[in-house]
Amino acid sequence: FFFLHRLLEMADLVDTSLPPDAVVEEEESKVPALPSWVPSGCGVLADGEYDAIVMGTGLKECVMSGLMSTMGMKVLHIDRYNYYGAECASLNLTNLYEKFNAGSPPEYLGSNRDYNVDLIPKFIMACGKLTKMLLHTKVTRYLDFKSVEGSYVQKDGKVLKVPATPDEALRSPLMGMFEKRRFRSFLIYVNSYDPKNPATFKDRDLTRMTMRELYTAFGLAEGSMQFISHAMCLELSEDHMSKPALPTVLALQTYCTSIETYGKSPYIYPMYGLGGLPEGFSRLCAIHGGTFMLNTELQEILYDEDGAAWGVKCKDPEGNIGVAKGTMLIGDPSYFPSSKVKVTGRVVRSICFLNHPIPSTNNAESCQIIIPGPQCGRTNDVFVCCLSGGLNVVAKGVYVAIVSTRVETADPAQELVPGLRILGQILQRFDSVVDCTEPIADGTADRCFISKTFDGTSHFEQDVEDMLDMYKRVTGEELDMNIDTDLSGDY
Repeated sequence: FFFLHRLLEMADLVDTSLPPDAVVEEEESKVPALPSWVPSGCGVLADGEYDAIVMGTGLKECVMSGLMSTMGMKVLHIDRYNYYGAECASLNLTNLYEKFNAGSPPEYLGSNRDYNVDLIPKFIMACGKLTKMLLHTKVTRYLDFKSVEGSYVQKDGKVLKVPATPDEALRSPLMGMFEKRRFRSFLIYVNSYDPKNPATFKDRDLTRMTMRELYTAFGLAEGSMQFISHAMCLELSEDHMSKPALPTVLALQTYCTSIETYGKSPYIYPMYGLGGLPEGFSRLCAIHGGTFMLNTELQEILYDEDGAAWGVKCKDPEGNIGVAKGTMLIGDPSYFPSSKVKVTGRVVRSICFLNHPIPSTNNAESCQIIIPGPQCGRTNDVFVCCLSGGLNVVAKGVYVAIVSTRVETADPAQELVPGLRILGQILQRFDSVVDCTEPIADGTADRCFISKTFDGTSHFEQDVEDMLDMYKRVTGEELDMNIDTDLSGDY
């Protein structure tokens, strides 16, 4: 009988399948049980457990995810938007008009595909710390950069170029002939100063001597002090004048080194806008195994009984609710409850389309103009950033100028007038006022490492300090910045 049954089985004449109930039970037994840390009614988000969960694809967050992934950490990176960059994204013309509820773009601005307008444009110091980060991670291989054509400062109501060469310095109306000699002596001292070599101190202790005392020692006039401090050292107010001179002197050294590198100005800018920066660091993270989920809405941060964050609950693009577990959470302030951040001020910005270069800039296709606070009766400086089609951020023949400053009064728009009045005719203008927020704690106790919002300047120098601070808070180590800033090679 057994032999006959076997023959029939081989001929497919005997049904050897399991009963329906048994099949269901077998299939259910193959479905893995959810981890014990997954709340009831939720699934597992992506791979479930990570070393770090990063929220928001702004530049600071993407830098962190890129750096951590290169250290071998398993990273999950989520964003509520369906594009990279968050609040510092580069938008095409249609998206820009939609963001500001400005209707449809006018035809005279040209094709939508010609626009990559940065919501928060900032120039990169050629030999500054952000350039070193880009080289440290090799993100430069994903991007192309172009030198900014000029750096300007307003003095006595006139927009004047910050000298970039000895010939320009000799012809500059910023200073008189005798003042130029004193300025030259000052720069010689600054460029030769080495904090590790007492022989270069010239009997000056810059850790005690204030910046005003250093300027006075070289006989510099008040107007020269302002233009050096604000346009070259990138100080934001006059507070530094009564503080030790060393940090300001080191900032001036970076400026001088950067301007020697490219000649026209100390700044560079990525082709197609700053949106390429977070995308570049995101690519770095993905290459090293990072997981990205855009259009994913954070619903809740999950904490243990001690108040330390251990995971996130999110809704994915398909509407599924999932939970991911991480040893730390990193993100911009908008992803965290108000109890973990504080408002430190506000920044007002105006994005303006022009059909001409800014007057008094020698028809520069790209430039920065700094209006020192004392020059316009303010505490904080006003910044103007101008870009054109040469950087592939707007259509040919169109210029985009962004004016920004830190809010000091109850009428933010009026505070931009010193910058707006130097632009000439404006075709279209988009205004915004945003809160400046920063974390209350350093993240050690609650495992929530929060970045600061971007400031109102037109450069990255203060924002890079926040990135370096975040890196140290997360890893407990300083990021190695001993890097040659020559962009022509591959570090």
